[in-house]
Amino acid sequence: MTDPVLDIQDLRVHFHTEEGEVRAVDGVSLTMRRGRVLAVVGESGCGKSVTSYAILRLVQRPGRIVGGRIRFFPQEGGAVDITALAGDADELYRLRGGKISMIFQEPMTALSPVHTVGNQICEAILLHQPVTRRDAEVLAARMLAKVGIPGPEQRLRQYPFEISGGMRQRVVIAMALVCNPEILIADEPTTALDVTIQAQIVDIVKRLKSELDMSIIWITHDLGVVAGLADRVMVMYAGF
Repeated sequence: MTDPVLDIQDLRVHFHTEEGEVRAVDGVSLTMRRGRVLAVVGESGCGKSVTSYAILRLVQRPGRIVGGRIRFFPQEGGAVDITALAGDADELYRLRGGKISMIFQEPMTALSPVHTVGNQICEAILLHQPVTRRDAEVLAARMLAKVGIPGPEQRLRQYPFEISGGMRQRVVIAMALVCNPEILIADEPTTALDVTIQAQIVDIVKRLKSELDMSIIWITHDLGVVAGLADRVMVMYAGF
């Protein structure tokens, strides 16, 4: 059996609202093995996305992690207790987008409409790698080509609203993968796309998983995707 890359024990995320306390995640535990694909399925509102946000400490107020532990085991050894890190800790910023990346559900909200595709991908590279701006542009163009975008140098100069929905989703994938993360969290990355584009996106992720030796958490409603992609399936219901 392969080594664990992520271990979550009794995770609890609650939202304190005027109407009362909402237990969005209420006791989730899982162990993810290195190099595997874990599919997380369940009805809308069961806590799938909140669990993924908690891994990166992206839960927004009035929500907060009230219990449990999330541990990450990087390839270089040791263990990082993500839940114990301060919200402004340098190590947390290095993890986000570096060791652990996320493909968000809606590419138009994940991408800034006032910055070019190249600016946004290069920013991710420059935050996590000691390279020049020119080197970052080369890496960005190379990753766009890997995710199936033709004319990548030209696309770097375009804004998100100038390209199609399928192209935007590929850009979001490229941004998530450009720093070679050990864990990729994909939050329903094909939901808003037609069936043909969905199949292309799944094929791209499967190919890049092998090339980059990643572990993947794939959140979805599509059991067809689960059957063709996942090594293990976790079903969530009512927060656990």
